[in-house]
Amino acid sequence: MSESAASRRLGAVQSHMQVAPCAAEEEPKLKSPVESMSEERQKATFNVRELTYFLDGGEKFTKVREKFMMELERDPTFRMNDIYDLTKDEIRVRTLEKFRTIVHYVSSEPVPIFTLRMQTISLIDPGFWTRFGVHYGLFFGALRGSATSSQFSHWVATKGALAMSGMIGCFAMTELGHGSNVAGLETTATFDEAADQFIIHTPTVTATKWWIGGAAHTATHCVVFAQLIVRGKRYGVKSFIVQLRDTTTYNLMPGVNIGDIGKKMGRDGIDNGWIQFTSVRIPRTNMLMKHTKVSRAGDVKEPPMAQLTYGALIQGRVAMVVDSGNVAKKAVAIAGRYAAVRRQFSSNPHDAQETKLIDYAIHQYRLMPLLAMAYAFHFTGVETNKLYEELMDKLESTQPDDPTMGEVIETLKETHATSAGLKAFCTWGTLNAIEACRQTLGGHGYSAYTGLASTYNDFAVHCTWEGDNTILTLQLGRYLVNCYREALSGKSQPEGVDYLNHLDTLLAQGCAVKTNEGILDFDIIQQAWGVVTANVVKKAGDDFSESLKQGMNPEAAYEECSQARLAAAKIHSFGYVFRRFAQAVRSAPEGLRPILTKVCLLYGLYSIEQNAGFFLQYRYFTPSQMDYVRAQVNVLCRDVRQEYIPLIDAFNYSDYVINSPLGVYDGNIYEKYFDQVKRQNPVGRPHPYLPLIQTLLGRNIEDDEPLEDDDDDDE
Repeated sequence: MSESAASRRLGAVQSHMQVAPCAAEEEPKLKSPVESMSEERQKATFNVRELTYFLDGGEKFTKVREKFMMELERDPTFRMNDIYDLTKDEIRVRTLEKFRTIVHYVSSEPVPIFTLRMQTISLIDPGFWTRFGVHYGLFFGALRGSATSSQFSHWVATKGALAMSGMIGCFAMTELGHGSNVAGLETTATFDEAADQFIIHTPTVTATKWWIGGAAHTATHCVVFAQLIVRGKRYGVKSFIVQLRDTTTYNLMPGVNIGDIGKKMGRDGIDNGWIQFTSVRIPRTNMLMKHTKVSRAGDVKEPPMAQLTYGALIQGRVAMVVDSGNVAKKAVAIAGRYAAVRRQFSSNPHDAQETKLIDYAIHQYRLMPLLAMAYAFHFTGVETNKLYEELMDKLESTQPDDPTMGEVIETLKETHATSAGLKAFCTWGTLNAIEACRQTLGGHGYSAYTGLASTYNDFAVHCTWEGDNTILTLQLGRYLVNCYREALSGKSQPEGVDYLNHLDTLLAQGCAVKTNEGILDFDIIQQAWGVVTANVVKKAGDDFSESLKQGMNPEAAYEECSQARLAAAKIHSFGYVFRRFAQAVRSAPEGLRPILTKVCLLYGLYSIEQNAGFFLQYRYFTPSQMDYVRAQVNVLCRDVRQEYIPLIDAFNYSDYVINSPLGVYDGNIYEKYFDQVKRQNPVGRPHPYLPLIQTLLGRNIEDDEPLEDDDDDDE
């Protein structure tokens, strides 16, 4: 064979042995977390910015919020990147550093704008929001709501309450032995006619003022709630201004004893303290006398309508309904963005890349109803705040002898009861949502840096302060029982309980849709809640009446039907929140209605599914219709999942506000999480307990007891 022939043959053999490139064997390109997040944003069928404007109440307010977020992020006193590693004392120092910045805005911004500023701050630093709010929301709010015009002028213009110049206030209602039962407070304010003074006194250890925010180290003055005693007669709990500390030396005033109650579950920026008063004398004019008045001669004049004092309580409860929506949105944003980029296992064996968490049906069922709830709470907060502001305008412009005062009082009673129920309903719902979101993060949810552990700890207090949630829910239940009894007597009921005006037709009504698809209608869902709520309220009302027939006094009868009242209030709140959400969707711009309709239907049907027993018990839905409801919840979870990242983006929370590497906007969660861990825990620090380890490992082994042989080895 010639040399050329041999070369040709060798080349042919080599070509046969060479593997041809195949597309199937190419290394597949895996999507990065950033690319995974980007593809989610491309699914939006609506204008995200338009939805943000709608949520914020208009473009103007969106730009104001964005301005606040930028200002706070650039303010070094509001740095939050290291907050998870600070001690209690370090957090308190940093909290007080922020006061000087924010005090400036109190007098320079209109109240609605400053309220937006504080709502933004509550998402960033709830501890500061509370500590600052103790002075402006509680102390100053008590002055505004309970002081006469001359008293208000004295404390604001002369003493500097508004500018926080010369005084810092706190609010002493709760005692060691009394919280929700304000009428049972033990602290006394006894009038001394000869000296024209009140004597503030703590008679027992259980009368010690407790949980008083700002008292431990900060406050100079306090609104103290105490039993008014004049000439030996008690007139109930009233409010008094008491100076706690000398404003120059900061020494405690004579007869005042104060201490720190110590470490708490969350909100360590607040220096909660205890206060005891030992026969502390204050001028008579330090009693806030807008409602109850005590003259120089010791004459007591009570207000013609005690209900007028409800307004101050409503404000705090409405603020917590609003905060519930805001915090729920933050929690869902963290969990939702993580689910869009976190991949785990594979639901399709032919996929080269693991499956996103959010593409698992069970994960959609865990998260999408929480997203719907966050939207529902947001719109409920907006509407409740609007109703509160309208009510306060009416109260301030209506005189006791005004012919419309009766109508205003009825509105006040309804708003008071509704806000009590919503405060409980929304804070319970949000606290549960935070924990549910934390668990969707898997093991990473246990890290402080992911943000949800501290969010839970900080938010939990909402369920017990300014009214224990169970007590507030029972208050709403009591109101509903009274409304039911009034409806039976023929009295027309207000819009919030309008279903009680139709008891004759509503109680036995069932779902009359021709096909199951007809259930997917706001009016049908609203009717469903109306029917079930009317029946549950009727049950509570009938239980109450039966107890009265058995000879119980009204208070004992209310206690006997407490479980029925609790159930009635919860079901009423579910229906109320759905109505507010549906009302908001109907008023939304046309381009937003399709997606918001899906979210609202999901909230309505999921809530029905979670309370299916009531809808079956009172026969509004048949079992087959309830099966359809359950199936549609899954369908809506899939539908909302397609656009859930744009729905989260519409919240318009910056990464600074989110303050969690797992909730960052761009989806680059792993690098940012790792960077934060390394930044806060740098490699190379001195070993914190090296001597202990060396002692442990260097001990003489002979000092240890020998191991016994296993008996099984001998057999």
